[in-house]
Amino acid sequence: MTRRISIFGATGSIGESTIDLIHRDPEAYEVVALTGGHNVARLAQQARALGAEVAVTAHEENLEELRARLAGTGIEAAAGEAAIEEAARRPADWVMSAIVGAAGLPPGLAALEQGATLALANKESLVTAGPLVLATARKHGARLLPVDSEHSAVFQGLVGEEIDAVERIIITASGGAFRDWPLEKLAEATLEQASSHPNWDMGQRITIDSASMFNKALELIETREFFGVDPEKIEVLVHPQSLVHALVGFNDGALMAHVGPADMRHAIGYALHWPARRHVPVDRLDLAQIGRLEFRAPDERRWPALRLAREVMAEGGLSGAVFNAAKETALDGFIAGRINFVRMSEVVEEVLTRLSADHGLIHAEITLDNVRAADDMARMTARNIIETGA
Repeated sequence: MTRRISIFGATGSIGESTIDLIHRDPEAYEVVALTGGHNVARLAQQARALGAEVAVTAHEENLEELRARLAGTGIEAAAGEAAIEEAARRPADWVMSAIVGAAGLPPGLAALEQGATLALANKESLVTAGPLVLATARKHGARLLPVDSEHSAVFQGLVGEEIDAVERIIITASGGAFRDWPLEKLAEATLEQASSHPNWDMGQRITIDSASMFNKALELIETREFFGVDPEKIEVLVHPQSLVHALVGFNDGALMAHVGPADMRHAIGYALHWPARRHVPVDRLDLAQIGRLEFRAPDERRWPALRLAREVMAEGGLSGAVFNAAKETALDGFIAGRINFVRMSEVVEEVLTRLSADHGLIHAEITLDNVRAADDMARMTARNIIETGA
């Protein structure tokens, strides 16, 4: 049976990998909506190749170019946040949520309200508004499937198991570009150096987040929200080879490990084909050739983002929205050359400190409007810290 699918963030690395899998079985899918950013040429090319109903760019200044590139195809062109949300409300069976950052939350909620299966690669949705996302899915009979490699690994490790039998969940981290750098050199790290990942082929922002471990910090919070376990049961382990994606520890002492290549098509394929398990064109591991797997505990002096994530989980409320918005703004500052690599975590910590004093903000009800308000306040505060240096 043909399934109707949409891909939000189609021109990013997750979107491209999703489309690669769809192209391998095109008769199985009918593409409803594709969205992207400034890469309008690629978005139009994808829409033409897949016969999408609508293509949406996030940036209204790119609309005329998108329309021109789709002229004569019958494919609708649209632009802006409202258009992306409208596209998410179109009936679909399966939706990939791969927009980077807090911008992925509103269309994800809109897709859940239609009862779609939401393949969630946008970790910020659960970080900023986990209870709201989960409640929306329950209310509308929708399903959430994890696409982050770590959470997909945990999800697979829990098949046939009771969550009450879980003693701990261990998510692994490669350590990123600077895992072996002397601590005193981190402040000198360049944008080019931070944008190069030793294992994964990802976009620039998530690659830098890997180097700072902010990506893993978000995943700590996402793990708590997705699986409903106590924060004390969630651990991070540095694993340079990126072959063991997560481990689940049970009350009988057993550890279930998910092992696979550093290729996001595995997690995407699992979500795309779920509940079936079908062929995915990823490398098959030769464990004898690999020989050994390395693990070590993370150093929170090198990666203070992990400590901050635990403080956010303890604070609760809208602190996840504040944390993510401050992180995104600090990352903007690093990319623009306004702050150094180490300063990013300092900015985020200062924003959390200032806004946690305003419990009316942090502890407000988690609604989309309140999440947006907390996001705006955190970004404004972070920009002020970056601009003033204090």
